[in-house]
Amino acid sequence: MNTDTHPTRQHILDVGYQLIVEKGFTSVGLSQLLAHASVPKGSFYHYFKSKEQFGEALINEYFANYRQRLDALFSDPSLSGYEKLMQYWRKWIEVNDGTCSNQRCLVVKLSGEVSDLSEAMRLSLLDGANHIIALIAQCIKEGTEDGSIQVKDSHAAANQLYYLWIGASLMSKLSQNTDGMSQALLSTEQLLKGNTAF
Repeated sequence: MNTDTHPTRQHILDVGYQLIVEKGFTSVGLSQLLAHASVPKGSFYHYFKSKEQFGEALINEYFANYRQRLDALFSDPSLSGYEKLMQYWRKWIEVNDGTCSNQRCLVVKLSGEVSDLSEAMRLSLLDGANHIIALIAQCIKEGTEDGSIQVKDSHAAANQLYYLWIGASLMSKLSQNTDGMSQALLSTEQLLKGNTAF
């Protein structure tokens, strides 16, 4: 994760992220987080008013880092819009297959868990996801301009693809394999090449 101007705050976020992607938000108690981070309770409350506020900060930081990685990929001038997007989805499979455990999708992990527990965290997740969809839509638009992508509505296609991949990732957690995401990759290829209504 990013280096914060407050090293202790950043350390708590980094340790908390690893615990939460492994165990879930509600399963990680404050005492467990503090023990793993080796910081006193006072340090936690100096930076976060509550566990919920910590969760918001964690989500916001996750998406800030996610957007940086996506910006770096999508700004590569050597790739077409289609190539950028296909590289992104292939990376998604790697990440959710556990080969990039430090980048696991927090949206997949937390959406169902916290949406009914914390309105603030739900809104942070939704806002972050909407920003990612907007970046995907922009890349699709660039792909239609360079001729590598054949869709009529870039935003509708971006929504459909993101929903498809979130769903495939959830199913892959249930089935404990990447078959669903491999099928999503084929569906993505078809959509971007114009073999759908978009």
